[in-house]
Amino acid sequence: MKAAVIGLGAMGAGMAANLHRAGRLAGAWNRTRARGETLAAEHGFALADSPESAAAGAEVIITCVSADSDLLEVIGRLQPALEAGQIVLDTSTVSAATARQAAGQLGAAGIHFLDGPVSGGKEGAQKGTMVMMIGGEPALIDRIRPVLEVIAGKVEHMGPVGAGQATKAVNQIMVAGINQAVTEALAFAGAQGLDLDKVIALLGGGAAGNWFLNHRGPTMVRDTYAPGFKMALHQKDLRICQAMAAEQAVSLPCVEMTLVHYQRLIEAGHGEEDISALFRLKKALFAEND
Repeated sequence: MKAAVIGLGAMGAGMAANLHRAGRLAGAWNRTRARGETLAAEHGFALADSPESAAAGAEVIITCVSADSDLLEVIGRLQPALEAGQIVLDTSTVSAATARQAAGQLGAAGIHFLDGPVSGGKEGAQKGTMVMMIGGEPALIDRIRPVLEVIAGKVEHMGPVGAGQATKAVNQIMVAGINQAVTEALAFAGAQGLDLDKVIALLGGGAAGNWFLNHRGPTMVRDTYAPGFKMALHQKDLRICQAMAAEQAVSLPCVEMTLVHYQRLIEAGHGEEDISALFRLKKALFAEND
C-alpha cells in the first residue's frame, strides 16, 4: 500500500520520511516549494509539483496542514483528481465541523475521509511513535493499517468523522494546562535558588512527572525554545477549543488564560518558538519583584 503526504511541516515531514524508508511513499508535496525541496533532498524522496500529482497512484492521501481553510483548499484541489474508493486521512488539527465538511465534500464523489489528528510532537513524527485519534469508518482504518503502522505508535478509533478532532481538542486543552503548570513551577523553583536540572530529574520520576517536563524542561531552563510545537499553532488550536466550548456557553479558564499569555508572547515576536517559551512570562513574574 502506498501513501502520499500533502504538507511537509514538522509533522508531515516526519511521516513522509518514515513512509519513504518503509517503501510506502507514493509522493509528497508542500505549498512552500523551497522547504519541500530541502526536506526531500534530506530524506531522499522526490517532491511532486502539485498535490494532484503527489496523490497519483496512492491508495491513501495523508494531509497535514496548518488551518481549517488550508485543509478545505487542499480538498478542493484534490477532489477532481481522486477516484472513488481512495482514502483521505487528515492529520491536521482543525475543527470537528471542518472535518465533517471535508468528509461530505469528498463523500459526494465516493472518496472516503478519516480525521486522524496526531499527538507526540516533532519527535514522535520523526520516530513514528505518534498517537493518532481517528474519526470515521473502522473498516477504513483496518484497510490502511500498513501505512498507520509506519507513522504512528498507537492508533485509536474514537467514533464517526469529527470524533478524532474532538479528541485532539481535549489533548490541546491538557497540553495548555501542563505547559502552564510546568513553566510556572520551574520559574518558582528558580526563584527559590534550586538547581533546576536536579529538580527536573527528581520530579520527572515522581507523581509530577510528565513528557513535557522531561523533554522541554532541560531546554527551557537554558532559554532554548526551538519547536517542537510552535506557539502560534497551539494558539490556533486553542481558539478551536474555545469556539467548541462556546457552542455550549462555556468558557474554559485554562484555555482563556493561555490564549492571553500566548498573545503577549506572539506580539513580542516569539510565535515561531516552542510553546515552552511560556517560561519567559513565568520567569518575568519573579523578576518584577527582585
